[in-house]
Amino acid sequence: MRILRKDKLIQITFMPRMFPVNCYLIEEEEGVTLIDAALPYSVKGILRAVATTAKPLTRIILTHAHDDHVGALDAIKGKYPNIQVYISERDARLLEGDVTLDDDEPQTPIRGGVPKKVATRADVLLAEGDRVGSLLVVSSSGHTPGSISLLDTRSGALVVGDAFQTRGGIAVSGVMRPLFPFPAMATWNFETALRSARKLADLKPSLLAAGHGSMISDPVGDMEKAIGQAEIKLAALQAGRKGEPRHVTKSGN
Repeated sequence: MRILRKDKLIQITFMPRMFPVNCYLIEEEEGVTLIDAALPYSVKGILRAVATTAKPLTRIILTHAHDDHVGALDAIKGKYPNIQVYISERDARLLEGDVTLDDDEPQTPIRGGVPKKVATRADVLLAEGDRVGSLLVVSSSGHTPGSISLLDTRSGALVVGDAFQTRGGIAVSGVMRPLFPFPAMATWNFETALRSARKLADLKPSLLAAGHGSMISDPVGDMEKAIGQAEIKLAALQAGRKGEPRHVTKSGN
């Protein structure tokens, strides 16, 4: 486990050399907010990191409902049953194992490790523009239908879940990085993810904190470069779809 601090933001990384899985602590005046819950065995490490702040853990916010972001949720909730859990209204369904899509959503299958045995349910359902302590909720659908990002309004630090990755090279969710392909493989809808990435870059964050990989200071240029690469991929995909051969069925006389 590795712990790094950037002002009021603390990154907790499990398996940093092999398969880095990050969760984050945000220090507030009254306590500490945990963003995401990493892996099932991460509970002890998360609570050790909380102890270094000398402040109580007050809430848990989930950026999205994939196994590597909710793994220690039940264990932490078991130790602190009065702590409230926050997630987007849309991904609350995914937390319950419901992978159905709404009629107005792109009908691409939900991918990645959807929880099957998580017992904890959200206490508070979040939407675009909600405030939780110092954090502003930003809808960033794409990796999952209800993915959110969290902007610290004090510092400009932006926690994006898997809307971007920085492991193996910065990339928009859905763009494959051969050295770390897993976020791309677990992405629900690439076009939606690209729209969300543009939205996040427009926030001009001072720090980018992703679910997988190192934090990046002054990240806007890197984010825009990743968006440009994603736009090239999307254009190629769209051109490929347009160039698909048409199958004509001839009816007999």
